[in-house]
Amino acid sequence: MKKVLVVGAGPAGMMAAYHAAKSGSDVTIFERNPIIGKKLRITGKGRCNITNAQDPEDIIKNIYKNGNFMYSGIYSFSNDMAMDLFKSYGLKIKIERGQRVFPESDKAIDVVNTFDRMIKDAGVKLILNNRVKSIEVDKDKNILGLRTAENDLVSCDSIILATGGKSYPLTGSTGDGYKMSKKLGHTCTELSPSLVGLETMPRPSSDLVGLNLRNVSIKLLKNAKPIYSDFGELEFRDYGIDGPIIKSASCYISDKGDYEVELDLKPALSFEKLDKRLQRDFEEFSNKEFENSLVKLLPKSIIGYIIDESGIDRKKLVHQITRQERHNLVGLIKSIKFHIKSTRPIDEAIVTSGGINVKEINPSTMESKIVKNLYFCGEIIDVDAFTGGYNLQIAYSTAYLAGINAAQANGSGI
Repeated sequence: MKKVLVVGAGPAGMMAAYHAAKSGSDVTIFERNPIIGKKLRITGKGRCNITNAQDPEDIIKNIYKNGNFMYSGIYSFSNDMAMDLFKSYGLKIKIERGQRVFPESDKAIDVVNTFDRMIKDAGVKLILNNRVKSIEVDKDKNILGLRTAENDLVSCDSIILATGGKSYPLTGSTGDGYKMSKKLGHTCTELSPSLVGLETMPRPSSDLVGLNLRNVSIKLLKNAKPIYSDFGELEFRDYGIDGPIIKSASCYISDKGDYEVELDLKPALSFEKLDKRLQRDFEEFSNKEFENSLVKLLPKSIIGYIIDESGIDRKKLVHQITRQERHNLVGLIKSIKFHIKSTRPIDEAIVTSGGINVKEINPSTMESKIVKNLYFCGEIIDVDAFTGGYNLQIAYSTAYLAGINAAQANGSGI
């Protein structure tokens, strides 16, 4: 029986361990935390967007970095296969807007408990509170085993690295896997935060902080040219802007360039239609002050900001507002610009952009091209996707290939 060691008890590590064990191997997971799935428990604000129900081709289209690397993985272990597996272990699921898949309970802990049932059923051994220090190889770069923080050497036939990225370091994602891989000769692309909030200059006013806007659209501008657009939900924070559409936009921000986010509060209405709508509202509130005329059009929490930015005296009677002032107001509602100072720190990012260079990994097996019988899965690999469950599907698909192939490895052992 092949002996497989898995480093990391996140979704990728547990999925890889499950498939390796089901393929007939003796599998042990080493996890530095006292519990499994520590980061998974807080994913999606505690709801956990498990995967996405779109067709495999559409899933690959939403993998914006190195998507071609994922063809074999996505088609070998698809989103449908992942959902069927979870359901077979008792997890009830539901599909929401954008084909996002969630546990029916809206509780991420139910997903963690499902993984727990899976690895127990497969006979996977679990060693908690045990940090792996290094991977040991022979002179020909064949796997010998791993060395723990206590300096114990554990021999094996193959190792699966599922240590995650550098986001949310308090959950144990501190980049250990990158360091171990580099020592073995692997290269790691530049690491940066991805799917993260954006800091604006100036920061939002206090009356905006905490405001959540739905059904709005944004454009991300780089040096005044649009490079990305999206529709959905946006949140104002004390540092700037956040929310699903902002997190996706953050994937397109690098260090170089001048970035702005252009917000459209009424994307369903053209300039002309919004102007007509505003005229009707102004007719209804013609004898009221301007500050009381937008209650039917906009969320209460943003009206004060719009009034201040419009340049129209808030005490001005509506029937005194000029055509040009009204047009300027329409233009503001359709185009509020925020200058982007920076992305938020990597420890707040949902995922880490960058990772082990995909050119050094076999996409059909997830085996290292440098170290025989070393496998990678999940966020440690330089593959990134938008929000919507795609990154977890990447974890499952790469884990499946790593697991079944590690189980067939011809290891050196000690």
